Amino acid sequence: MQVLLNTDPQLDGRHKMAEHLDTIVQEALGRFDEQITRVEAHLAEVGDHASATPGDITCTLEARLVGLTPVVVKDHASTAHQAMHNAVGKLKRAVGTVLAKHDTRLDNK
Repeated sequence: MQVLLNTDPQLDGRHKMAEHLDTIVQEALGRFDEQITRVEAHLAEVGDHASATPGDITCTLEARLVGLTPVVVKDHASTAHQAMHNAVGKLKRAVGTVLAKHDTRLDNK
């Protein structure tokens, strides 16, 4: 499973974030490795950089499943790491649900 990270230019530490994202995605979705070809992440800062309060970070994850439509989830948090962790948790549940619905072993009941 390939894990790709796309970020806004305003976000620092892209290389470290990419390594961290790869680690948490592999841990969370490793059991689905044969059914997922790629996970793409998009991190973006939402809000005005000139404001006194820091903006929210949005993490959108898209899992490309073999023979099925992609699964997309999104999360907002105050930090990039928290947004990634939350989104990976959502993606794990969503992928599990989609794959369970398409599990041919369950059609015999």
